[in-house]
Amino acid sequence: MTQEKMSPLRARMIEDMRIRGLAETTQKAHIRALKDFTAFLGRSPDTATPDELRVY
Repeated sequence: MTQEKMSPLRARMIEDMRIRGLAETTQKAHIRALKDFTAFLGRSPDTATPDELRVY
């Protein structure tokens, strides 16, 4: 994904993981999980409620 198409939330998540020194495979796993959660919600994950997190 190019920087032009990347959401600010995803860019921040990637940067935070890089700063923390997470391995590339770990970063990919976190991104994959977030993509699955986003598909479940049908909208940006930063709008999720605690109840939606529990259901997921």
